[in-house]
Amino acid sequence: MSMPSSAIAVRGLRKSFKDKLVLDGIDLDIKEGTIFSLLGPNGAGKTTTVRILSTLSKPDAGQAWIAGKELAKEPDAVRAAIGVTGQFTAVDGLLTGFENLVLMGKLQHLGKRESRQRATELLEKFDLAEAAGKSLATYSGGMRRRLDLAMTLVGRPRIIFLDEPTTGLDPRGRRTMWQIIHDLAEHDGVTIFLTTQYLEEADQLADRIAVLDQGRLVAEGTSAELKQLVPGGHVSLRFTDAAELDLAARMLGTISRDEEERTLQVSSDGGVRSLHSLLDRLNRANLEPAELTVHTPDLDDVFLALTGPSTHSPAASNLENGAVR
Repeated sequence: MSMPSSAIAVRGLRKSFKDKLVLDGIDLDIKEGTIFSLLGPNGAGKTTTVRILSTLSKPDAGQAWIAGKELAKEPDAVRAAIGVTGQFTAVDGLLTGFENLVLMGKLQHLGKRESRQRATELLEKFDLAEAAGKSLATYSGGMRRRLDLAMTLVGRPRIIFLDEPTTGLDPRGRRTMWQIIHDLAEHDGVTIFLTTQYLEEADQLADRIAVLDQGRLVAEGTSAELKQLVPGGHVSLRFTDAAELDLAARMLGTISRDEEERTLQVSSDGGVRSLHSLLDRLNRANLEPAELTVHTPDLDDVFLALTGPSTHSPAASNLENGAVR
């Protein structure tokens, strides 16, 4: 098999722990400079995937290439090309932020001068310069997570594995981390492999998303593509006149009707073409709703449809027919 050109390429990856199959032959292709998010319920195999691809665990079968290096044959070269940030901070609580970064520079075999220069540069980049000389005991949770990510970047890795990077952060701290992660990919060209329990995080950040369930990839695509797999999109129309409500209901064929609120729900994928068609039909009947709201499935809907106990949901059927890969 020839070496793929992707930043991360995986073919037939399998892993079991005793009699439990954790990964059942997964395939991945992740382009350079993109953010890829792996979603799945607890125990689906997300962390196991990260541990294998970051050389911390060995697969039972399959091949993987990281930054052009074959994982099984060149683990040292893979380690030199990657950075890993886990769910919990890996910083030394007895040192200052600056000292932590300098120590990491030494571990990365940087010289004393380069380690200090890199530490100063990263403290500025992560808005930690004012706290550089302070003990980590004074750092907030968000500051510690930013420092942890900064430490991952000391050796200028081409690929970063972020395993639940915003766990425990408040909404403000989470959004700060999102901006940092986005900038790393867009401005620095870093490839990011992200696992997260926050579906909004994947929706906001990822160029492509894969859903892992019971050790198998059950879907992969952009956020918009995955949302199209799940039925339930509709347009809500509210009328001020009961007669108009009745006429619209007979004409459009509604999902539901609320007499008290004078609203109708009409099936729609939320696309421009379908909305234009709906408005055109209303206009021809001289109907003008007082309010129109578009509702489309979100990643929560996708996640629940694809990782539930049943494998025979409409979304799963779409996937079996090759809707998104």
